[in-house]
Formats: sequence, structure tokens, C-alpha cells
Amino acid sequence: MSEDMTIRLDGEEYVVRPDGRDVQVGRRVGGDVAWLDSVDGDLLPEAAIDALSRRDPHDQGLQIALRGIVQAEVERGG
Repeated sequence: MSEDMTIRLDGEEYVVRPDGRDVQVGRRVGGDVAWLDSVDGDLLPEAAIDALSRRDPHDQGLQIALRGIVQAEVERGG
């Protein structure tokens, strides 16, 4: 069973995948995923980690963390 979790945010679909202590974040484009970044799980707020463990894509703490990751990627020019 895949541990990927799809989160709909601002009209886009993102995929979050636990990778050990890290978390990979990607954007779903058609049937594929374009991986954006791998984030050290220690940098995420506890609320986001808790939501990931509960597999709750609607959790506000997780959505705020995801917005921050996506914004950082945009500012880097990714």
C-alpha cells in the first residue's frame, strides 16, 4: 500500500510521501507527479507531522506547512 497522500490546495493537487524522517512533496500533473522538494521532517510543525501520521489531508496545520513548502519552491524558481 502506498504511503502517498494527495492534498488539494488552491486548485492544485500535491502529493506528500513520507521518506524516513523526511517528507517528499510533489505536484500532480496529469497522471504523473513532478517532485518538488524533500523536507527534513524535523523542520515541520508538530501539527503537520501529526496530520501526516493520521493521513488527514484536510488538517489546517498540514495545509499551512504545504503552502510554505510550495512558496519556498516558487521563490527558488523551481
